[in-house]
Amino acid sequence: MKFRDFPATITICAITALVSAVILITRQLPDAVVLAGFIPARLQTELFAPGTWAVPALLTPFSTLFIHAGALQIFFNVLMLVITGQKTEQAIGWPQFVLLYAFGAFASAATYYLVAPDAMWPLLGMNGALSAVIGAYSLLYGQPRNPPIGPFSARTVHVAWLAAAWTAISVLGALIQPVSAGSSAWEVFAWGAAAPIGGFLAGLAAARPLFMWHWRKA
Repeated sequence: MKFRDFPATITICAITALVSAVILITRQLPDAVVLAGFIPARLQTELFAPGTWAVPALLTPFSTLFIHAGALQIFFNVLMLVITGQKTEQAIGWPQFVLLYAFGAFASAATYYLVAPDAMWPLLGMNGALSAVIGAYSLLYGQPRNPPIGPFSARTVHVAWLAAAWTAISVLGALIQPVSAGSSAWEVFAWGAAAPIGGFLAGLAAARPLFMWHWRKA
């Protein structure tokens, strides 16, 4: 994988892995989670004492992308981004890929907030943005195999099946997550299922417009 072919994917993977690793190695994870992680309740209430430095709440959907809870989470997220990101970036171009990634991060955080606006449990890592890339990748490279249903085209049915499949995977993943102290089962479900579903749907929605934008002069 050469940098000139996939600059956005390589840059995002490298910076994310480096920053996340530094946070873990220096044992700054607890502070980073609180001060830079996406916590829905921060959008409604000031949680810190006056003078406390923290990333502005509206920017935390993006700062939280660089905070991972452990080395395995970093490894698997980066690996999945490498696998799906290079093909997606090839199809839509690197500027559009960056937009897709940012849109997925925002959509994921927004979905978490809408489902659990008072949640104190932070949404960490690139899962939401990665879900958007996976959604776009699935749509761009998946072949519709289902016939049209009534007024719905084969592609529309294909999108619906992709969304349903990812929803099922996300919900099952959330159901097996343990409920940690200080969080509720609903919060765990919200960040474990709703957030990645929001990112994936954003990827499905953005894939074709970004693809058309990239190849508009072809």
